Amino acid sequence: MTKTSTSHELAVHATGLVKHFKDVRAVDGIDLDVTRGSIFGLLGPNGAGKTTVVRMLATLLSITDGHAEIFGLDVARQPHQVRQLIGVTGQYASVDEKLTARENLRLFARILGQSGGQAKATADDLLERFALEEAANRPLANFSGGMRRRLDLAASLISRPPLVFLDEPTTGLDPRTRGQMWDTIRELVEGGATILLTTQYLDEADQLADRIAVVDRGTKVAEGTSNELKAMVGDASLQLTLLDPDEADEAARIVDRVTGSVAQDTRAAHGTAHLTVPMANADDAGDVLVALRHADIGLAAISVAQPTLDEVFLALTGRPAEPQSGLDDAADEFHDELQMEASR
Repeated sequence: MTKTSTSHELAVHATGLVKHFKDVRAVDGIDLDVTRGSIFGLLGPNGAGKTTVVRMLATLLSITDGHAEIFGLDVARQPHQVRQLIGVTGQYASVDEKLTARENLRLFARILGQSGGQAKATADDLLERFALEEAANRPLANFSGGMRRRLDLAASLISRPPLVFLDEPTTGLDPRTRGQMWDTIRELVEGGATILLTTQYLDEADQLADRIAVVDRGTKVAEGTSNELKAMVGDASLQLTLLDPDEADEAARIVDRVTGSVAQDTRAAHGTAHLTVPMANADDAGDVLVALRHADIGLAAISVAQPTLDEVFLALTGRPAEPQSGLDDAADEFHDELQMEASR
């Protein structure tokens, strides 16, 4: 890819990113291209290296090896210009516990150079946008986890950055609040922002990301759209629920004759029977249904199931996607380095 196309088409362009913490190789040769106006997901368990990647791209950690650009600007050589183009929301709220939500937002706006009047207007706008108006003057000690996370995201948007890093923004949130955060993230992209999202939640990556990079033990093990990743681990399956459980054996024989695949027969305790039919060819689904109708086998329900991202992660890494301690913990042991790099 040429320098020109990188500058005009990509928000993030990184090649061979490496990060060492003493003898720990936290990130090991990761490449990333994030298209402008998209949501790009870094998916992996705790300790995979996701947060370390974000910290390097956000100029908060030095890059041991490799090269990274943000909107065509060199992250290592032009950190001050890069910081003008990004917003960073971490896993834990960076707000001041002693201030109210309104005071936090006004303070951040003033730090970013806004006048008193501008800061007040910005705070009021963000409080309304993130549904925090009723709690605007409460001490943060009375905020729920979801409210704190929304306030942290609001603070990162004060400068209206074109690129926002969201590092596990919904960790620990209840399902309702997670849904609200998802809606907010989609609205940011509709408004022209680009999002780089790290997450350990498979459903979050599936719901939000235009493209997903699966990261494990500091390396990128796969990348693609959600459907492309799912296609790597197998075909879709036809799910059939029979009206008469006694017809399950005959239905399975028909499936085998039509598709050459062996249907999995699951009989529930309450007497229903379900058949799962692997579908190497989507056209086979229609042939199966026609054959069952000709045999007068009634169906109570029909659906098509795609492979899940859980299955993708298991196939790529050899284990389920479960939170675990790991390489990102090494970054916390070197907090002094992070602070030093952030103050450059």
